[in-house]
Amino acid sequence: MKFSIPLSILLLTNISALASSLSVFQNQTIYSFTAENGYIGFAKGVKAKCEGNTIALKAMYNCPPDKRLCKELLDLKETGKKLNTIQANTKALNQLLSLPRPTKLNVSAWVESARLIGAEQANLFSEAQKTSEILALKQRAFQKQAPSKNALGTAKRCPKELELTIPHGYISFSTFYEADILNEKEAKVTQYLSINNRSGIDIEVDTAMFYYRSANQYVNPIHFTPWKVGKYVPMPKRTYVQSMMKEARMTMADEASAGVMPISAPVASYEDAREYKIKNLALPSTGVPLDAKVLTWKAPINCEMRTYPYVDRRVFQVCSFKPKYQIDSSRWKVRSGQKMINESATGEYYGGKYDLYTRLEEDIQVERKPIVQKERQTGIFGGTARKKDGYTLTLINKSDKARTLIVTERIPASTTEEIKVKLLNIRSAKNVDYRLLKDGKIEMKLLLGAHESRKIDILFELSYDKDLKISY
Repeated sequence: MKFSIPLSILLLTNISALASSLSVFQNQTIYSFTAENGYIGFAKGVKAKCEGNTIALKAMYNCPPDKRLCKELLDLKETGKKLNTIQANTKALNQLLSLPRPTKLNVSAWVESARLIGAEQANLFSEAQKTSEILALKQRAFQKQAPSKNALGTAKRCPKELELTIPHGYISFSTFYEADILNEKEAKVTQYLSINNRSGIDIEVDTAMFYYRSANQYVNPIHFTPWKVGKYVPMPKRTYVQSMMKEARMTMADEASAGVMPISAPVASYEDAREYKIKNLALPSTGVPLDAKVLTWKAPINCEMRTYPYVDRRVFQVCSFKPKYQIDSSRWKVRSGQKMINESATGEYYGGKYDLYTRLEEDIQVERKPIVQKERQTGIFGGTARKKDGYTLTLINKSDKARTLIVTERIPASTTEEIKVKLLNIRSAKNVDYRLLKDGKIEMKLLLGAHESRKIDILFELSYDKDLKISY
């Protein structure tokens, strides 16, 4: 029987065999590709496999001139060579000046020679200083891109796929988000991957995968052990002298070192295996982060100005929404169209939604002061002490526009039945819309007019046994 294989299948098989891939984990990176002329890059600590077998790597004396990093290294060496030439010329000129001078001098000729020599010395000094600075800049630039100045290649040619294992830290990624607040009720959220390559290997792959997990996850074997209950037998009291304690510690150390395979370092676990994929990725080893867009989606938002004066007098804007996709990072950039609002915003999941802290409101000033001592009243009725206390909030809107503000405050929350706490009143020249919530939390919604100043007194009472000492 004769089998025939279609040409299209053969072509697909050949293409897949030559496909390149990149897998970036939290602890290492695996890069698979076909190496031209055995060249890899200016890498360090890399391990290589060809068709599953480990192969040796070696330094390449002839770096391929068409490779980007090879060109930069050649330019760096040429700059160093230029500096050496300038320094050699300076040295030669100084040696000429140290030669014996003629006994009879032509004054005018000597003055002209001195002028020319001085000008040449100044030019050489200036050129050497400039070239030295250029060389230092190029050296720093190269160090940011590659951990080594020695080109690395395979000891023998790998005709098929070469797999490199790159150590942790040379290729890394993180995720951040950008919120574009379109209007008061809607925002557009965009997620980015920020990828950084400083491995010394310029990477171009058909498929790149990024994993928020380790490539090696170890779990020790676990077997059931019964939870036993038995008759209580008191343990005999032990006494040790110093030498016995030292011997015991040494014995424990010996037992630990003589045990089975040591446990590997802890590996971070994630609730969800967050994975990202990029096709046809060009990732040169520049040390400059490459931002790749991942997702874009819109969500209805509710933005409020909030302040918590009992812990922070600042006023800030919080925009709340329910994400369509899981938010993996608290790093945000916030903009409104072309206007950047905040490049270092933060957010968090809270109360079944996501709160994005977009910016500070500089136009609202908040002060918080305790009620003066003479206004505090403490009395004893029977065996119960009653103590009144409180504080004053002052809120000033310095802007030309009215502002709606959510103020979160508190009164003490009792941890025992022996102490009772009661909110007496919240006083202000205007009515205050407030709610008293669990654990003494007070939430007030205020409308501050343009340039308006508002004072609010919050008074509460504590009652407890007169012989009881309290603190709050």
